[in-house]
Amino acid sequence: MTQLQHLKGLGPKSQAMLAKVGIVSVEQFMAADPFQIYAQLHATIPNLSLNMLYAMLGAQENIHWQVIKAERKTEILMRLDDLGLAPKK
Repeated sequence: MTQLQHLKGLGPKSQAMLAKVGIVSVEQFMAADPFQIYAQLHATIPNLSLNMLYAMLGAQENIHWQVIKAERKTEILMRLDDLGLAPKK
C-alpha cells in the first residue's frame, strides 16, 4: 500500500501535517479537495506555506509542485481569495 509520503511532492513532514487534520491514507487524500484540506491546515498550523497547497495539488495530479506554482499560481490565489484564505501582503 502506498503511503502519503510516497506521492509526488509529499514527504514525511507533509504526511505529519495531513494527519493533524485526519488525512492518513492515500484514498482519503485523493478523494479530498486540496483547497479544503489547506483551509483545515491553515486553521491548525501557524505560518502554513502556500507550498503545501501546491504540493497537494501536484500530488493529486502527479505533477511536481513547482510546475503547479509556476503555471497556476494566479488561479490558485484567486480561489484562496474566494475562500478568505489569500495571503496578506
